[in-house]
Amino acid sequence: MANLEELIQEINRFEAIISSWDESQRCVVVGLKRAIEALHKEALARLIKNLKQESMPALRHAVEDEIVYAVLLYHELVKPPKPPLTERIQTALEEVRPGLQSHNGDVELVAIKLPDTIEVKLTGTCSSCPTSNLTLSQGIEQAIKKYCPEIIKIVAINNNLNIDNANYNLVSPFSSTVNSTWFKVATFNQVPESSVLAVKVANKSLLLHRQGVNITCYHNACAHLGYPLESGKVVNGIITCPAHGFQYNLDTGECLTALNVSLQSYQVQIKGDKIFVKL
Repeated sequence: MANLEELIQEINRFEAIISSWDESQRCVVVGLKRAIEALHKEALARLIKNLKQESMPALRHAVEDEIVYAVLLYHELVKPPKPPLTERIQTALEEVRPGLQSHNGDVELVAIKLPDTIEVKLTGTCSSCPTSNLTLSQGIEQAIKKYCPEIIKIVAINNNLNIDNANYNLVSPFSSTVNSTWFKVATFNQVPESSVLAVKVANKSLLLHRQGVNITCYHNACAHLGYPLESGKVVNGIITCPAHGFQYNLDTGECLTALNVSLQSYQVQIKGDKIFVKL
């Protein structure tokens, strides 16, 4: 080990010397270094190939040495160790959690059933949302499979994922108990032609779209996981969510990626060059 420490110190000393050279001199050294490393990598690759054919246990035993492993890893001849499965699953859930929490929901890991299945539980509003199946398949499932390709099946254990819309306590927009107010949100010319403008009014993030003289307004949140839409690409009146690719018709709010899903829309009035939205 003492010899190894001395070798590392020697390498650091040479690197410090080379760092003071001019660029042309450093390029020569870097070129020599790359050539030597390429030769070493080829030699190590051939050694590994022969060991695989002759004795896999011997190869595994050799790689257990931390120095051998570090050198092989440097030359990309072995794969870096994966974090534990539980840690990777939690990383995936943390990736989608902000979108779920923006809709007052969340997700919990319930169980890992090896070799290829995990169980999760949607909580909060996500547990009873009509798009919860979509949230599971397009959001949570995609994130988990990105970090954990060995997981093939993700099961939601919620008992109420099969939603009966008749059981929802919906408030009609025409009910006298609903109080609405018209808010001035922008001027006509502030909304770019055939594009969108994001504005925040009364603690709501709104998305305005102009096509000719027509203005439409929607809640600035993808119906999938609630990600903002204003940075999404708009082509021929269709906006694509920058997070997971869900597409919406900006004339109607209809989702073109999933059936029976739409952006929340708001009524618009134009007075002169001023745009008003009813909230």
